[in-house]
Amino acid sequence: MTQLEIEAFWRQAQSCLRDRPLPVGVSESEPPATQSFGATPEQADELLDLILTGVKTGTACPLRDYELEGDPLPQVGDLCIVLDGAGSPRALIRTTDVRVVRFDQVTEEHARAEGEGDRTLAHWRAVHEWFFKEYDKHLRGFSPYMPVVCELFEVVIPAELPVAAR
Repeated sequence: MTQLEIEAFWRQAQSCLRDRPLPVGVSESEPPATQSFGATPEQADELLDLILTGVKTGTACPLRDYELEGDPLPQVGDLCIVLDGAGSPRALIRTTDVRVVRFDQVTEEHARAEGEGDRTLAHWRAVHEWFFKEYDKHLRGFSPYMPVVCELFEVVIPAELPVAAR
């Protein structure tokens, strides 16, 4: 990922958003946060494809990751530039809902919004328990009672934006 690609993407995204006001706290000169989904470049590309096809409209992360990294929780209206596995900007998303719930209280609706596998809660729980254990950066362990940040989002600008810096 290059900062030039991100800045070019943000400038073009703003021209597409010119009729919509930017959310509070979003700067015209400074791109919003960037994020790829998953923990590997392959996962990032697979999940990005689900986002771009409208299948994936949600994500979840252990609350402790936000706390231990000092990151603020997402807020409704937040914008985020989604990166592909190579770190290039591909889409702009806006947060539409944020809830903190225990892992064992994540709903079937949220599991479906995440768009992975057969989109059932049973699949979501199995995959996320594995993922939260496998990629536990802070070595805090897994618990079905751990708080999870469940975020829903919508695609604002699709990947088809031509980015001059590519």
